[in-house]
Amino acid sequence: MSGPTQSLTHSAVLRIAVPIMLSNVSEPLIGVVNTAVMGRLPQPHYIGAVAVGALIFSFLFWGFGFLRLSTGGLSAQATGAEDTHELQLIFWRSILLAIGIGVILLVLGPWIGRFAVSLVGGSADVQREAQVYFNYRIWSAPAALANFAILGWFIGQGRATLAFVNQLFLNVTNMVLSATFVLHFGMATEGVGLAVIIAEYAAVALGLIMALRALGKLGNTPSWTSVLQRAPLVKLIAANSDIMIRTFCLVFAFGWFVSRGAKAGDLVVAANAILLNLFEVAAYLIDGFAYASEALVGQAIGARDRKRFSQAVSLTTIWAMAFGVLFSTIIWVAGEPLLGLMTTNEEVKAYALRFLPWAALTPILGTICFQFDGIFTGAMATRDMRNMMILSLAIFLAAWAVLEPRFDNHGLWAALSIFFIARGLTFGWKMPALTRRAFQAD
Repeated sequence: MSGPTQSLTHSAVLRIAVPIMLSNVSEPLIGVVNTAVMGRLPQPHYIGAVAVGALIFSFLFWGFGFLRLSTGGLSAQATGAEDTHELQLIFWRSILLAIGIGVILLVLGPWIGRFAVSLVGGSADVQREAQVYFNYRIWSAPAALANFAILGWFIGQGRATLAFVNQLFLNVTNMVLSATFVLHFGMATEGVGLAVIIAEYAAVALGLIMALRALGKLGNTPSWTSVLQRAPLVKLIAANSDIMIRTFCLVFAFGWFVSRGAKAGDLVVAANAILLNLFEVAAYLIDGFAYASEALVGQAIGARDRKRFSQAVSLTTIWAMAFGVLFSTIIWVAGEPLLGLMTTNEEVKAYALRFLPWAALTPILGTICFQFDGIFTGAMATRDMRNMMILSLAIFLAAWAVLEPRFDNHGLWAALSIFFIARGLTFGWKMPALTRRAFQAD
């Protein structure tokens, strides 16, 4: 493994970002396909049920998104330092941690499901179908979290093609099975949940095959004694606690947004879910550059190369902002026909159109947040990530408390926009200190 010492170029950034963008876009397309499939059913509560169920698993699974983030940051720094032994240890420790957490979630699933569905709320029909979705999808927990670790390990090394293959296989399998179970076999919410289970376990099998081949090329395999050393495992878990808190705050903000829509009625939650799907497609595409910045920033810090660090930050941000503007324009111009693809319910479509400008604004506002996430993850500045997210969440809730009572759903969308702005400003405030810490010995 050669160290990343050459000067960065635009093409070097795109070699990492483009495959990640292509794989990432299939992730929110699952939500689009599921919404479109449910939208073919006559009752709008099916759309709301899948939105609520997906929200719950955002808490459960993405709440443990540190498995992807920390594995990516650590493997990037090990790659930059050319430490192949540490790179292997990072993989096995992260996989073991992921499977262990997944099994715990599976065991606790019956209690978590009942509590989470009642907490999010919604009509009786929405809650009933959301519980069905939960009861199926919880069985995918060990595989879903293991896939996070595998994805992070590949991305940290800049092996975007392997990450692309694994994620694309997972998401396309999920979409095809979901459409098949619901439209061909006549299933409803349970078909969407079953599709996730099959796709996650198929993807983790493929990911492990690719990872084992890559590990075989790194040299001597570390012993299980070294992998299971207590001190490094405890350190890994402790470091991840900051990222876990940060992720829970992020998901809580979106969860609060969906929950408030659900409390306003089936029409509101369905319309907001469709609009969020438009934003998520754009966000996952733009996030390809955040992934690139994570890998390149981490490698630069591992190699103690300050110039390359600056290039990684500037080049990835230029590309991300360009795509943020592009996707905001697309949502604004083509929003109405895109809504028509996702629902045949004219009442839901008409209501969603009233809030389309807010959805069009979110890619621009969110881009800088995504970039800072990548930079701070690559630098493993986990405490800053935690603290700035807590502050941003507090600002979001304060804005919601003021705006929603006065402006209803418009106020809810405005509070979400303020949340993005707060994240960008707080991260930007911490950026100079991060740079000083990363290269303080230089």
